[in-house]
Amino acid sequence: MDTQTLVKALNLERLEVNLFRGDTPGEESRERIYGGQVIAQSLLAAYETVEDRVCHSLHCYFIRPGDPNVPIIFDVDRSRDGGSFTTRRVVAIQHGQQIFNLAASFQVAESGFEHQSDMPAAPVWDEVDDDIDVQREALKDAPAEMRAWLDRPQPIEMRTVGGRFDVGAPEKRAPVQQVWFKAKDAIGSDPHMHQVILAYASDMSLLGTSIRPHGVSWRTPGVQTASLDHAMWFHQPTDFNEWHLYHQESPSASGGRGFNLGYIYRASDGALVASCAQEGLMRMRKLKT
Repeated sequence: MDTQTLVKALNLERLEVNLFRGDTPGEESRERIYGGQVIAQSLLAAYETVEDRVCHSLHCYFIRPGDPNVPIIFDVDRSRDGGSFTTRRVVAIQHGQQIFNLAASFQVAESGFEHQSDMPAAPVWDEVDDDIDVQREALKDAPAEMRAWLDRPQPIEMRTVGGRFDVGAPEKRAPVQQVWFKAKDAIGSDPHMHQVILAYASDMSLLGTSIRPHGVSWRTPGVQTASLDHAMWFHQPTDFNEWHLYHQESPSASGGRGFNLGYIYRASDGALVASCAQEGLMRMRKLKT
C-alpha cells in the first residue's frame, strides 16, 4: 500500500451527523488492526466535526484488538466548543463493543511564548539504511511468503539508526532509538492530512524502545507486546513528505508494561513538531511443551 492509497483508505463515510464508518486497507494482511490506523481514523472523524481549528493534543486507549475484516464505526461526542478550544471524544466500535477511544483538543491559531529542546545529534537519513532493505537482507533465506510481504508497497519510509533491533538474534541495547521517517509518496496540500499521517506513523516503532534493554524482540517466542495507550502533542504544523527524526526513549518498564517517550523533529530546521508518550504491554508468556 503506497501513501496515496493509505490516504484514500483512511477516509471515512458519514452515516449520521456524528457517526462515521471506516475500513481497514485491503492490502494489509494482519491478524488485528494496526493501532496507528485507528488513531488516524479517529482523528479524521473528530476533524469532520471541527471547523477552522487544529488538533494540538490527543489521548487514546486501545481497549480490544481490532478486527481488520469488518468496518469500524466511529461515534463522535462534541464535548465542548469554546472560544479558543474545541474538545471531541471519539469511540471506535466493532461487533457492538468499544475497541478504542480517543479524546482530542483543537485550538484556533494563536501566537505566544516559544521555546523548544534542540534536535539530538544523529547520522543524517542518507547515511542510514532503509529498514526494508535491512529486513530483506536478514530474511533472504526465509520462506517466499515472508519475503513477498516485505516487497509490498509501503506508505512510510523508515530508517533506524544503528539498525532495527528485531532483525536476527536481538542483543541488549540502551532503551533509546532514533528513526528517520517520512511519507513515502506525496500526501497532498491538506495540512490536516499531514498531521493525520504523522499520527498514523507515530505508533510504528515507539513500543519497541522499551524492549531493547532485554535482549528480545516481538519475534522472540513467548514475547507478547501490544499498545495500551498513546498520547500525542502537536507543537506546530509540518510537511510529512519531508524527513523527520523520531527520537525515542524508554525511562521505565515494570508490571508487564513498558513506558516510552518520543520526540519528532523536522530535519530541515530542527523544529520540534510533535511529542508522544505510550505505554505498552510487554510480557514473556510460558511456551506450551
